[in-house]
Amino acid sequence: MSKHVLVFKGSPRQFGNSSTLADRAADGAKSCGAEVEIFNLHNLDIHPCDACDICQETGICVLKDDMQPLYEKLRQAEAILIASPIYWFTVSAQTKLFIDRWYALESPQGSALNGKLFGILLTYGDSDPFTSGAINAIRTFQDMVQYLKGNVAGIVYGTAMEVGDVQKQPELMERAYKLGQKLGTGR
Repeated sequence: MSKHVLVFKGSPRQFGNSSTLADRAADGAKSCGAEVEIFNLHNLDIHPCDACDICQETGICVLKDDMQPLYEKLRQAEAILIASPIYWFTVSAQTKLFIDRWYALESPQGSALNGKLFGILLTYGDSDPFTSGAINAIRTFQDMVQYLKGNVAGIVYGTAMEVGDVQKQPELMERAYKLGQKLGTGR
């Protein structure tokens, strides 16, 4: 039985470094027979949560935007991969906006993301995960997945400032591929 893996790219650059790593991870998942869907968050019309809390009563977000079809996909997927560049010491705005809308998946009916397998890919322009702010994003993801009662399959991160830098790092590309395989097999 093949796993259903969702890949969300949080970069405004279609061929940016985190997007390239996401594609490599998707290849890894596909190599294991997983069904993979890839979404470029920058190209989607996702509105910010307006804190109406209706979703907490009904389990349904009232905002009509590109997040609506993603809710059902998130509910059905076994594994979720999020790839983001580090901007201003944390994930990109596109990534944060998308994750903030997961609030609608937490309702009195339960959490739709409990037990999911998560993978994280991060790139940054600094040489250090602490001074770049990547550590902030890593900690956010760890806390978020723990809250969701999910499992982290892996977190792959590295220095990559200029477009194409990750392709010059075979070890980083291989780590992304192996993360994809973990997501694709559920192990």
